[in-house]
Amino acid sequence: MDLLSNVLTLSGVSGTLGARIEAADSWGVRWEDVRGSAFYAVTSGTAWLGLADREPILMMPGDVVLLPSGSPHSLTSDAGSAAASCDAGAAEHARVTGGLLRFGTGAVQTHILGAGYRHDPLVDSQILALLPEVVHIRGDNGGSCLGDTVRLLARELASPQIGTEVVLNSLVDVLLVQLLRAWLATRPSEAEGTILGVLGDPLLSVALTRLHSSPERPWTTELLAAELAVSRATLARRFAARLGESPGAYLTRLRMDLAAVRLRDGDDPLEAIAASVGYTSVYAFNRAFSRARAVAPGRFRAQVRSAGRVA
Repeated sequence: MDLLSNVLTLSGVSGTLGARIEAADSWGVRWEDVRGSAFYAVTSGTAWLGLADREPILMMPGDVVLLPSGSPHSLTSDAGSAAASCDAGAAEHARVTGGLLRFGTGAVQTHILGAGYRHDPLVDSQILALLPEVVHIRGDNGGSCLGDTVRLLARELASPQIGTEVVLNSLVDVLLVQLLRAWLATRPSEAEGTILGVLGDPLLSVALTRLHSSPERPWTTELLAAELAVSRATLARRFAARLGESPGAYLTRLRMDLAAVRLRDGDDPLEAIAASVGYTSVYAFNRAFSRARAVAPGRFRAQVRSAGRVA
């Protein structure tokens, strides 16, 4: 598995198709309470995206926008137009049923596909949190497959068949990867200092792939450097410059994320979990986990499961 796929899987990122929007003249809608990340793709017509303290963004046919943190926002027919808050119940019903949200009066001029992305709250290393408040990829960006995937989504929605739900959710996941590719190709400087910025670094991308593929190995900076045929000093320097931390610090964070998910989702004893993330003793694992999460592994497991039952 490549590094981006591994990080997305670890982060527990998953997408679901949201409501489709059909809009006519003089319309506007505002979302105040967005759970997760919001995604929009304009298949026809135009719309203006409004966020607090930012100039409105014109969305043209073929454009896609991701709001990684789910910032409150509006969609309107004209820049600065008034927008009423969306009925949360109606929006959720449309999402679940694959239905429509209709705004404005008269002939429909704008069609927008909506989607949402959520991540595993137990995992500290969140890839969506590394993105700016707004990621806007224009339809004329060139060389991107985003437009093809959006058109596939639109066709599947227009003519539902057996397995349509699986197809739609899979395409939504594909859209996120394609959006990340397009963003990294056009704005690489914005990814500096994050794991996304490392994807184009031949040395560090291989180094992180090794750590993600085998977190249970007794890694040291020396061992990792030897496998990459570079000096320890070179590897440590590249980690510090590109990620702002040492190889050991990155590995510990990775191991704690993996352990947290296993503690919540499985019934394996602490000995097995400790060994799976590279600790030869439960004592050493307890100490590392308690330092990272401010609670011992056993108590952590009880707490997250209790919280899940309450929710």
